[in-house]
Amino acid sequence: MSARVVALTGATGFIGSVLRERLVARGVEVRALARSRSGTAEDGTKWIKGTLEDEPALAELTRGADAVIHCAGKVRGRAARDFDSVNVQGSKHLMEATRLNGSCERFLLISSLAARHPTLSWYAASKFEGERQVKAAAGAIPVCIFRPTAVYGPGDRELRPLFDWLLRGWLVTLGRDDSQFSFLHVDDLVSAVMQWLDAPVVQSQTFELCDGQVQGYDWASLAGIACDIRHAPVRQAAVPAGVLKGLARANLVLSRFTRRAPMLTPGKVNELMHPDWTCSNARISASLGWEPQILLRQALRNHMF
Repeated sequence: MSARVVALTGATGFIGSVLRERLVARGVEVRALARSRSGTAEDGTKWIKGTLEDEPALAELTRGADAVIHCAGKVRGRAARDFDSVNVQGSKHLMEATRLNGSCERFLLISSLAARHPTLSWYAASKFEGERQVKAAAGAIPVCIFRPTAVYGPGDRELRPLFDWLLRGWLVTLGRDDSQFSFLHVDDLVSAVMQWLDAPVVQSQTFELCDGQVQGYDWASLAGIACDIRHAPVRQAAVPAGVLKGLARANLVLSRFTRRAPMLTPGKVNELMHPDWTCSNARISASLGWEPQILLRQALRNHMF
């Protein structure tokens, strides 16, 4: 691995925490941005206290870093500005600090497959615009963008309930019966990051990542996997689009009183109802030699979630 010092955002989150542990295990000096941590941890991580709006903290984070990995992102919000403050402006500020420090040889933005369809939601639009702002502010720094599909694994709180209920024999379906989607285990995503760090030469590219399941998954194949693992049937319950949209509108109104950022919003319903979330690993495999190792069937069978 050529990078000696890696600056990392989102290091306390689901993906970032797994990535930080892997980097430390590989002997990399990790500097990690966090709102409430500072100093050097027992594992050697140097925590920089601050946010993506904090210019001095970003300067300290990126000073002398060979590589910068931007994992931090906003996934909940009551309005577009909630997402933009982190996913757009925060990403831009980080790149500007990186460029000013002058030591970074490569920058990785972990975005989302949602950026492929920016009109679907506030979140999708913010991820797309964040990508654009990072590339515009990069100067001569090579920018690689990862657009993973739905990422799951130990520590994930979003997909865990789906898989838990699936293995208990229940599957709640959304959208069309023929909707297609894909998944990616966090260990495979982290291994892709390591491949990017190990690459002797990197160019500015955008890669979509999934677990490699041909044509992805649909509701029937999910139920079939669970049936095979359980040796018992799986009952399916469809949620009508109108009901889901009504719940999302009510959830958004309620959030204005509770002051809690909602996950289920009209935009999120648009994402859930989108008929095709499949993708191909062809580009990243050709460029970095990365191949995923964990299919969803294996992960569910071995409770790797």
